[in-house]
Amino acid sequence: MNIHEKYIKRCIQLAQNGLGTTYPNPMVGSVIVYDNQIIGEGWHKKAGEPHAEVNAVNSVKDKSLLKKATIYVSLEPCSHFGKTPPCCDLIIANKIPNVIVGTVDPNEKVAGRGIKKLIEAGTNVTVGILEDECNELNKRFFTFHQKRRPYIILKWAESQDGFLAPEKIENQDRKPIWITNAYSRQLVHKWRTEEQAILAGTNTVIDDNPKLNARDWYGNNPARIVLDRNNRINKDSFIFDDSVKTFIFSNEKINSSTENTQFEAIDFSQNIVPQILEILYQNQIQSVIIEGGRQTLQSFIDENLWDEARIFVGKTSFESGTKAPILSRKNSTKTNIVTDELIQIRNYD
Repeated sequence: MNIHEKYIKRCIQLAQNGLGTTYPNPMVGSVIVYDNQIIGEGWHKKAGEPHAEVNAVNSVKDKSLLKKATIYVSLEPCSHFGKTPPCCDLIIANKIPNVIVGTVDPNEKVAGRGIKKLIEAGTNVTVGILEDECNELNKRFFTFHQKRRPYIILKWAESQDGFLAPEKIENQDRKPIWITNAYSRQLVHKWRTEEQAILAGTNTVIDDNPKLNARDWYGNNPARIVLDRNNRINKDSFIFDDSVKTFIFSNEKINSSTENTQFEAIDFSQNIVPQILEILYQNQIQSVIIEGGRQTLQSFIDENLWDEARIFVGKTSFESGTKAPILSRKNSTKTNIVTDELIQIRNYD
């Protein structure tokens, strides 16, 4: 590992502190080095608050050293006015002579303009240090801007014999049957704080009346996305409590949206997946966990519109019931979570 990689790696570590809190902005870390010593560092914590470079510069006690220092940043410094001023202007104003950038910003508002502005101001700029790692750090942000859709994570739990749920018995109240243990369920709630939205199908909401929030982990609750083709979900359900941003997709537009609950009409006689993703893109949703039932999950799989799959396999066997979605598990990784097995798959197609 060379010296530039060492400090960009530190930028990545710092940036990861912002996972789940920076939307719609990317996670960014910055380190300022003088005479082989870190004299300042920072990361972007929340949209509307100072960017990583600003926090790094502000943390430097002796500002006179900035004129002889090198600033490292995991993502290209911004060059436009948003909720905060351009970071390029800050670097130029402080006469920091050297800038080392992990990767170029894919946002069309930046996309090389920050680097160009720094070079035109006489700054020495090096780009592409640990580029793959920096791209992976912001896989959600990159997917959103390059593919014009959210980063999609499929998540489900299945029994040892491959069922999502047991056979439903007529005239018997259906209560949630936990396939996974408490540790796996807590991990799922942690994941919810890291992503911007969570999607569930009609039957899942009707059967389980889920809150779709992060009760077992500290952090932000994701926006809720619910499919309700024929408006069958009871209005007393938790998803209508207006506690967080909620999108309801149905066959017809309902003019009863509230501050946090937004109704959207899509054509369920056509392929619904691209319709859903287009509306989420227009609403600046950069990542979504698909926790719907089998049909919903399989729809995304069949369209090859997914980026990760996270599958829990519990110890329970059902023998019959709702089968798990069909997905190739080639090149998967497996982790044991006490009694459960977690299978994780990345889609690089």
